[in-house]
Amino acid sequence: MSAAPRRIVIFGATSRIATEAARLWLARGVHLVLVARNAERLRMLNDDLSLRAGGLAEVDAVAADLAALEGLPTLWKSLSEQFADLDAVLIAHGSLPDQGRCEADPETMLREVRVNALSAMALLTAIANDFEARGSGTIGVIGSVAGDRGRKSNYVYGAAKGMLGLFLQGLRNRLHDKGVRVITFKPGFVITPMTQDFDRQGPLWVRPERVARGIVRAYRGGGEVVYLPWFWRPIMWVIRLTPERVFKRLSL
Repeated sequence: MSAAPRRIVIFGATSRIATEAARLWLARGVHLVLVARNAERLRMLNDDLSLRAGGLAEVDAVAADLAALEGLPTLWKSLSEQFADLDAVLIAHGSLPDQGRCEADPETMLREVRVNALSAMALLTAIANDFEARGSGTIGVIGSVAGDRGRKSNYVYGAAKGMLGLFLQGLRNRLHDKGVRVITFKPGFVITPMTQDFDRQGPLWVRPERVARGIVRAYRGGGEVVYLPWFWRPIMWVIRLTPERVFKRLSL
C-alpha cells in the first residue's frame, strides 16, 4: 500500500475528471498545484478549491499551454523549484477529436496527436528524470480504453492514447526499481463536456465522480494499469482478442 500524496500537480486541472479528483484530494488534506491553459476557468477553480480548503491545505494555480511542447520541460523545472515537496503528478489534459476532420486534414490529425500523446510524453520525460533522481514519487496519467485497439470511429484518438500507453509501459519498466510508481488510467465512457455530442445512455456511461474516486484510490493502492470503472478490463480483453479478420468487419 502506497502513502497518499502530500502535494500533487494536476495538469489539465479544469477537466471534469481532474476537478473531481482535486476535490477528493483536498478533502484528505493534500496540497494542490493546478495547471491548465484557460486562465479564467483556472482562476475560478482555484477560488472554489481554496474556499473548500479552509486553510487546511494549500491550493496554487499556474496557467500554461500544455500543447506548447517546447516549453514543457521549463514549466516542470519551474514547478519543481517552486514546490520542493512535490511527490505526485496527475496528467489529465487532452481532447476528443473529430475523426472525420482528422481524416480530411493531416494538420488537424497531427495537432490531436500532439495534444493527446506528445505533450504528455514531453512532460513525463522531465518528470521521470526528476523523480528518478529523488528515488521517489508517483506519476499518474489518464489514457483511454480507446488506446487498446484501433476502431474506425476514433482511431486517431485511439492511436494517440495507444502511443501514450506504450510510453508509460516503458517508463514503468524503467522506474520499477527506482522507487517511482507509474499508473496508467484507462477510463471508458464518461459523461463530461467532451462527450456532450454522444448519446450518453446505457450502463457503460458513468459520471466523472466515479472515475475520480478510482483515480484517488489508485494512488494509495498497488494498481499500475487501472480500468475505470473496473468492468472495462474484461470488455477490452474480449475486444483485444477478437481476430482481425472478424474485427475489421465490425462497426465500432
